[in-house]
Amino acid sequence: MDLTALLTSLADHGPLLLTALHVVTAGTVTIHALIRKRDVPAAIGWIGLAWLSPFFGPILYFGFGINRVKRRAIRLRGIAGAGGFPGRLGAVPGEPAGSLQTAVGRITRSGTKPGTVAAALDCGDEAYPRMLAAIDDARTSVALSTFIFRPDEAGLRFIDALTRAHRRGVAVRVLIDGFGGGFLFSRAYHQLRREGVPAARYLHSLMPWKMPLLDLRLHKKILLIDGETAFIGGLNIGADNLRTAKPQDRVRDLHFRVEGPVVQQVTESFQDDWAFSTSETLEGPLWFPAEHRDGTAPARVISSGPDQSVDQLILVLLSAINAASSSIRIATPYFLPDEQVLTALQLAALRGVAVHVVIPAVNNHRLMGWAMQAHIRPLLKVGCHVWRSPRPFDHSKLATVDESWCLIGSANWDARSLRLNFEITMEFYDHELAKRLNGIIDGKRGDAVTLEQIDARWPIVKIRDAAARLLMPYL
Repeated sequence: MDLTALLTSLADHGPLLLTALHVVTAGTVTIHALIRKRDVPAAIGWIGLAWLSPFFGPILYFGFGINRVKRRAIRLRGIAGAGGFPGRLGAVPGEPAGSLQTAVGRITRSGTKPGTVAAALDCGDEAYPRMLAAIDDARTSVALSTFIFRPDEAGLRFIDALTRAHRRGVAVRVLIDGFGGGFLFSRAYHQLRREGVPAARYLHSLMPWKMPLLDLRLHKKILLIDGETAFIGGLNIGADNLRTAKPQDRVRDLHFRVEGPVVQQVTESFQDDWAFSTSETLEGPLWFPAEHRDGTAPARVISSGPDQSVDQLILVLLSAINAASSSIRIATPYFLPDEQVLTALQLAALRGVAVHVVIPAVNNHRLMGWAMQAHIRPLLKVGCHVWRSPRPFDHSKLATVDESWCLIGSANWDARSLRLNFEITMEFYDHELAKRLNGIIDGKRGDAVTLEQIDARWPIVKIRDAAARLLMPYL
């Protein structure tokens, strides 16, 4: 068959071939979504997009709908035996024996370790000097993991401190998210590499077909010093976290200095991420010292991400909400939990628990702010209290239950943090810390959001907010 005949044949049978290709690609998406997608609305949405949008829908599913990240923890931590769930994991003598502690142990398959929040640091003005001083005082090792690393007046100080530590013989490792740290060009990463500092970018490639999933983020914020001290929380590295930032750009945040044996679990979390990115395993006393400062309360790290076999963080939050007897306090910049978490909060309020949720008055992501407006009405309807924190934009992530359980770390209460991002949070069973965090959360309250305000929005605004809420899994 000559070329002319081939082209004629393709022209005659082209529509049939395209139809067959559409059926094959859409059918493949359908089978994969039916088998792999646990979330029913997400499965229905992807299947519908694949059939109703030929070729474009399957391409989107390939890029955004398939999790191809398969990470294996370097060690199985705190598991008694190879198969089953232990009854009590890593129990510390004298710790409170509560059903929540047992439940979280079974969910995470990890035991509690003693830990202490040595300092709660407000914004970069308090946190950055302490973090930089800790890097300068490091004797053996420094590990830094961050979502955003801007090479501005704040970021350059970190680059200089990390470079000094590297040059004096301290083992330094820096891990920057491949998207948040600058997808096309990460100045901080390249500057660190030029100085000889071992640095890597998490899940980064300029070639989309080499990316395991285009929508995944390393959202952890970790600074580890000598394997003994950890700084964790929501604080990125950038001048917008300083009081000198322009008012429209400034971000408030809260970071924590943690000490005690629980820091080993933070190191293990960083170790897994670093090994996944570089194939280098961090072992030995440089990273895991034999001795730690004493901790004052049972604590546990919860590392979560789309490579987990279960929705760990969601199950932890549901367990904590269901365990509440008097109060639940939440401060988060992005509040778009899925229906099961929303329902658990409603049920808590209906059984008499005082539920308080603090969100920013003005959000740094406009779509997120609109979607949140459409998401909180069910809570207000059953008597939950929603408050707006006044400017500047508050990026803090805190949660407490009663005056006994606390959660700090990098995770927001939205679909991205709960299902897509790699996050690190830490729970504490500590009455004194719970009281401190309750005071901090209460201090963030500004104007109350009322049901009347939500219902009084113009119809066009309600439609806009409801449409934004449909993008909840991607915001």
